[in-house]
Amino acid sequence: MSNYAKDYSLPELMAASVAREIQDGELAFIGVGMPLMAASVAKYTHAPNFNMMVEYGAVGPAPRRLPMCVNCAVNNERSYYAGTQREVMGAQQAGFVDVGCISGAQIDKFGNLNSTLIGDYHAPKVRLAGSGGANDIASSAGRTIIMMRQDGRNFVEKLDYITSPGHLTGPGARQKAGLVGGGPQAVITTMGIYRFDEETCEMYLEKIHPGVDLEKLKASVKWDLQVSPNLSETEPPTEEQVMIMRTLDPVAVYLGNGRAVLAGDFEAFMAMYENSYEPMGALLRSKGLL
Repeated sequence: MSNYAKDYSLPELMAASVAREIQDGELAFIGVGMPLMAASVAKYTHAPNFNMMVEYGAVGPAPRRLPMCVNCAVNNERSYYAGTQREVMGAQQAGFVDVGCISGAQIDKFGNLNSTLIGDYHAPKVRLAGSGGANDIASSAGRTIIMMRQDGRNFVEKLDYITSPGHLTGPGARQKAGLVGGGPQAVITTMGIYRFDEETCEMYLEKIHPGVDLEKLKASVKWDLQVSPNLSETEPPTEEQVMIMRTLDPVAVYLGNGRAVLAGDFEAFMAMYENSYEPMGALLRSKGLL
């Protein structure tokens, strides 16, 4: 029986849930942030032969410091291969990546994502970050895992813009569009975990997070959300999973308010890096990675 943590945060619950989606032996395209936490948990627990690939160009990194952005040189540490962004994106587009983790500002029932703008394209209310590599991952990865906040505004009937394709308009649509990837497999939010019906390709609720009210969850979705007849509560993170996340991210840069804590404090920022070597080194040695 798993030793579940009693002290854990919502971001840690989400990261642990994503980690459980990753299988041993897979190659995943992972972005910096909460997906990195999830990938590290998978690598150091149930999937020792899993490897991640990052947009910076590194394949199989095992850093002893926390990468702060996709172009951070920390991503190269202890990697099997330190290449270029062009190389890893080319491998991704060729279909060599098993799984990718992406997000967005809006999602619809087929798992299509918008991370481009809110409102009219020519006169948007808000201009967002755009695709980055998300469209490539959504189009070409064997499957995708979507992580996002669920706040009552972003599970919409119709997207303002399709940045990253999910199952498009339903069964057969991805194949008709010539997309080589399999599309979204799971959506993990601040309220629950969703899957996609094999026949309709529509999203349905599989698990609900502890303490979340089902009616409030359904009210936050702007379509007639289907709920699994076997709806269950999301599995909590284990003590080991929480330990790994807090070792890699000791001031909660990605799992809390660490960015605000470090803002403008260069000495605290450098201390975070310097103090991570010993505990991260011990963790990597315990997993045979150092």
